[in-house]
Amino acid sequence: MTPPDLARSGAQVIEGPAGPMEVVVDAARGPVHGGIAIVAHPQPLLGGHALHKVPQVLARALSEVGWAVARPNFRGVGRSAGVHDGGVGEAGDVVALQAALRDAHPGARLALVGFSFGAFVQARVARALEDQGMPAWRVCLAGMPSGPVGDGRAFAPPQGLADALVVHGERDERVALAAVLDWARPHGQPVVVVPGADHFFTGRLPVLRGLVLSHLAP
Repeated sequence: MTPPDLARSGAQVIEGPAGPMEVVVDAARGPVHGGIAIVAHPQPLLGGHALHKVPQVLARALSEVGWAVARPNFRGVGRSAGVHDGGVGEAGDVVALQAALRDAHPGARLALVGFSFGAFVQARVARALEDQGMPAWRVCLAGMPSGPVGDGRAFAPPQGLADALVVHGERDERVALAAVLDWARPHGQPVVVVPGADHFFTGRLPVLRGLVLSHLAP
C-alpha cells in the first residue's frame, strides 16, 4: 500500500485492502514532534465519517502540537470502497494503513485514537499489533461500544489493552457506562469518566481533547 502524504493536509485516496480508501490528513503544524496518529470515526451505519466533529476536533488538536494525523473513512464511507464489515474488515484496513505509514516513516511513534465505533475498531487494531509484537505507542478510546447497543447490535472489544486511555461519558445514552465498566473489570482497565457527558461529549469536548493530548504528550 502507498501511504497518504502526511505533509499535505486534505482528503487523499489511496489503495486499501478493499479497494480505494479515502484518508483525511491533518499535517503537523511545524516539526513532527509527536509522531503519527490514526484517528477513527463513529458508526457509519448511523452517519459517521472522518469529518464528524469529535474525530475532527481531536485530529486538529493533535496536529497543532506536532502530530501528523490520518483519518481514514471506513468501508463504504465517502470515497472509500467496500461495505460495512462490523469492525473486522475496518480493523484490517487500519492495520494495513499503519503498516504503510510506519514503513514510510521509520521510527515514528504510532498513536491509535478512536471515538465510538472507531474506538472499537482501534481496540481491535491495538490487540492485533500487540499480538504481532509491534504495539502502538499509545491508544485512546472514547465512547467505545461494549455489549448490546440497540438495533440487535452488540460489541465485544478485546480486553487488557496496554497503555490505553479509555474515556466514557457518565450519561452516555448509547453505550451504558456500566457495560464499559463490566468490560474493564476483569483486567483492571482504568476508565476515565467525564461527569455529565453524553455519548458525543456535548459541551465536554474540551475535556476529552485535554485528556487525549495529555495521554499523547511526548
